[in-house]
Amino acid sequence: MPMPSAHTAELDRLGDEIAELSAHLEAATARLLDLIRAFDARGGWNTGFRSCAAWLSWRVGLDLGAARERVRVARALGTLPTLAEALARGELSYAKVRALTRVATPETEARLLAVGRAGTAAHIERIVRGWRRVDRLAEAREAARHHLRRALHVYADEDGTVVLRGRLAPEVGALLLRALDAARETLYQRRRREEAVPPPADPAAEAPTRAQQQADALALLAETALHHELDPGAPGERYQVVVHVDAVVLADPAQPGQSVLEEGPCVSAETSRRLACDASRVVMRHDPDGRVVEVGVRTRTIPPALRRALTNRDRGCRFPGCHVRVGQGHHVRHWAAGGPTTLSNLALLCRRHHRAVHEEG
Repeated sequence: MPMPSAHTAELDRLGDEIAELSAHLEAATARLLDLIRAFDARGGWNTGFRSCAAWLSWRVGLDLGAARERVRVARALGTLPTLAEALARGELSYAKVRALTRVATPETEARLLAVGRAGTAAHIERIVRGWRRVDRLAEAREAARHHLRRALHVYADEDGTVVLRGRLAPEVGALLLRALDAARETLYQRRRREEAVPPPADPAAEAPTRAQQQADALALLAETALHHELDPGAPGERYQVVVHVDAVVLADPAQPGQSVLEEGPCVSAETSRRLACDASRVVMRHDPDGRVVEVGVRTRTIPPALRRALTNRDRGCRFPGCHVRVGQGHHVRHWAAGGPTTLSNLALLCRRHHRAVHEEG
């Protein structure tokens, strides 16, 4: 048997060193994701930035799309300890873990770990796409469970304070968080104006904590809602809920692809289609590594003039027996599937019945 040459032995040594260093890099990435998750949960980015991803992009120099993915994966691994440990041990690459966290649950992560060990990153991406296609029915059932579990408990405590405890569907929760962001910003700007001429120093005064800011923001939302008689008016662009969804999913919910709230959890394909019925739309193209390479202009799915005509024609929800005056534009045939954005293909539906048409069929 021929002895390996010195050249071959040197190449083997280099290959081993590359593999070992790669495992160390994956372990460092796992630690980085742990830190991002803790920093995000404690609101360390809330110093003028809109999100943890925005802070990460600024501080570390990541592309914003890549930063969003880091935050998403970091959050997902908080509930997927098996995959998190595999990344920390260098058994799985970040590219594989990133793909697997799009579909993994605490119940399925062990099976998906075996898949991750057996294939390349490209192979895992294909499996994940197929998994999502098979899992659409389960996804719809999960969305229905989220809706059924919605609850808000409000009661007076013994000391007279009011206690709130609740659970919201992902897209409704994102809406509340955006509203609280907007209210906190309003209160912050108000405080800045009031402090332009500083009052005598009060040594007992302290800046409000984040929890106190949230409580003040909720109070402002309640006051504003009552003042405007619950009229939602025109949406504020800065605080809109953002959903990242692949075009194929909008056109056909049975197709595999991404459907995820920005800085948040995945939502069902039908939820994305409902939200896209009456929303601003921006087309973004990504390279194979997930970096944004092209961004289109923002357009309204239903232009303002057509929206006014729709509101004037329907004057409330069109669902039989419903008399809610405030509604959302619904495409009878979805625009992503070729349906025209015309008055004849639109109907005004309240939030409840718009959800019923999409998620409940």
